[in-house]
Amino acid sequence: MPPLSRRALLTAGAGASLAVGPLAFPAAASGSRGPFGRFGSPAARLTDRTLYVHPDGLGDHTTVQAAVTAASGPGRTLVIAPGTYRETVAVSVARTGMTWIGASENPRDVVVVYDNASGTPKPGGGTYGTSGSATTTVQADGFTARWITFANDFLRADHPGIKDTQAVALKVQGDRSAFFHCRFLGHQDTLYADSMSLGSVARQYFAHCSVEGDVDFVFGRARAVFEHCHFRTLLRTDLASAPHGFVFAPSTAGAQPYGFLASRCRVTSEAPDGYYKLARPWVPSSDTTAWPSLVVRNSVLGPGIDAVAPYANMRDAHPWQAQRFAEYRNTGPGAEITVPENRPQLTAAEAGSATRATYLGDWSPGPRRS
Repeated sequence: MPPLSRRALLTAGAGASLAVGPLAFPAAASGSRGPFGRFGSPAARLTDRTLYVHPDGLGDHTTVQAAVTAASGPGRTLVIAPGTYRETVAVSVARTGMTWIGASENPRDVVVVYDNASGTPKPGGGTYGTSGSATTTVQADGFTARWITFANDFLRADHPGIKDTQAVALKVQGDRSAFFHCRFLGHQDTLYADSMSLGSVARQYFAHCSVEGDVDFVFGRARAVFEHCHFRTLLRTDLASAPHGFVFAPSTAGAQPYGFLASRCRVTSEAPDGYYKLARPWVPSSDTTAWPSLVVRNSVLGPGIDAVAPYANMRDAHPWQAQRFAEYRNTGPGAEITVPENRPQLTAAEAGSATRATYLGDWSPGPRRS
């Protein structure tokens, strides 16, 4: 499969491009204010809790993981200069309140990327599995990222011998995790919005972000709110017919009242009309009592979504009709209600509680910079 999903990376951003495997990522010019823009520099840093990352050694560290490792204690900030950081990164539970800032304030310029898939062999034997495939894993509470691209550039066509092609760009498990103006790029299982345990609540907020993929590319059991986000479904040349995939695959625990909420978002596609389902429920073997929850409201659904049958089963034992799937006042060709029983709708009263405030409770993410 050609790397069609990387078109945005190849054509966006400033300056020349850096060749990275099958991709080319933009290398933004540093500008008159230096590579860290208005966020200062190691010599005149924002605070003593700020670390600067630059791929050519102009900061405190040349890799994101080195900076994360050095950032002991809560409330540390990483200012990351434009560049492509080809590495895997893990933010442990101990690093609470961490913030990542893309210094150019353009997420196309700061890219954290790797190419592990679920079926990729590990050096010590075995394979990575879905969770282990993640380019970036965040377990700490209170994590915030602004203007960062999280990517997994594993391509099925480059690895025909690998059958398990789940390839996560970001796995986030912490409570009070917020992402503003970020991008999440991959194919299968791009964004894993999860929690640390079955009984824990992980509230997550995504604003003005973009996510692309094909199969279940927004999935997990977190209580996640997406506002003003763009979901883009990809063309799969290895499949001749529909469906090419699914946007959402929530696995909300049965005891949790809320799962995924997408509000004032849009779904576009580079695949033919009707080739994608909006969602299917994921009831994992680790939690057979899961009761997937998804509300999509006041959003624009493009023609890539199958308007007649926008939902499908992942396993016949857990039909989508038995889950908590609903819509409210969506527009666009993919939102047309032609078979009412296939498109459960919230009442006005029910929609009154399908809000960011209800889902996030006493946590108000911010300050937001829209």
